[in-house]
Amino acid sequence: MSTCATVSRDLDEPLAGTAATARTWLLLEQPGPWGPKALTSSHLDQALGRALEAATEGTGVRIALIRRPGRHADCGTPAVRHVYAAHTVPGNVWLHDAMTSDPEQLLDLDFTALGMGDPHTFDRLLEGRPHTGDPLALVCTNGKRDRCCALLGRPLAAELAASGVTGAWEVTHLGGHRFAPTLLILPFGYAYGRAEAPHIKEVLQGVREGRVVVEGCRGGSAWERPGQAAELAVRTAAHEYAADTLTVVATDGTAPRWEVTVAHTDGRLWRVIVAQGASLPPRPESCGSALGSPARMDVVAVRELNPAEAKTDDAASR
Repeated sequence: MSTCATVSRDLDEPLAGTAATARTWLLLEQPGPWGPKALTSSHLDQALGRALEAATEGTGVRIALIRRPGRHADCGTPAVRHVYAAHTVPGNVWLHDAMTSDPEQLLDLDFTALGMGDPHTFDRLLEGRPHTGDPLALVCTNGKRDRCCALLGRPLAAELAASGVTGAWEVTHLGGHRFAPTLLILPFGYAYGRAEAPHIKEVLQGVREGRVVVEGCRGGSAWERPGQAAELAVRTAAHEYAADTLTVVATDGTAPRWEVTVAHTDGRLWRVIVAQGASLPPRPESCGSALGSPARMDVVAVRELNPAEAKTDDAASR
């Protein structure tokens, strides 16, 4: 049986520059079944789900539901739930956790501040604290959005959990069904596609050591898609895999061509040309959808700027 994921894999569609965009992730535990739009089609109160969607709009915060891997029978409303907030912009990367018995508390959060990387209301209102456990491995498993996420994502989540990955969770939606199984790794916010458990364990070990594994990476969620592709290209070209060292400082131009400037904490700068192309031949972006040509981010050139160019570029950006 052909699925959107098997077609994408067979056509070797590039992964880079396809991650969901969010400076900050807010994750609320919600056991039980999920519908296509889980915030308003799960056992979470629908009015609360709609209010949270409205409150986070335009703030840089992306909210999703999570649940532990396994069977998802209707066990009623949980007495207490896990809540996580993670900021993914280099230089201020953090992951905080909390527990709540009243998810309506989330409406009192300062979402603008969260989106800018300030966790003070999360910590104050929810008694949040820096997360000290394993990195989070959030596997997209919502089969109501696309069957590939359930067919491929749920076995991956279960395998990770069974093998002792304590940070393994199922998550409602990460985009890019055709790259299933897809997952997001926090705190650094890099997404991966066509994932397999041994590779993800390598990715998680990299996170513990402060490294980014580029293989299979879709991009960092802190950046828009041209920036995601550019940052990964610089990592590959410069053999720079330390997690918190590269920042997308400028993206000039509009589709289908951008000049992206990537900066290193040591002062080096790179200029990356990214072009938007169409994926051919046509393929379904989701199972059951019509054939289309999804946009792809192609890196045309990567050039490290010499010191004089870098100084001029830095002055121009001030």
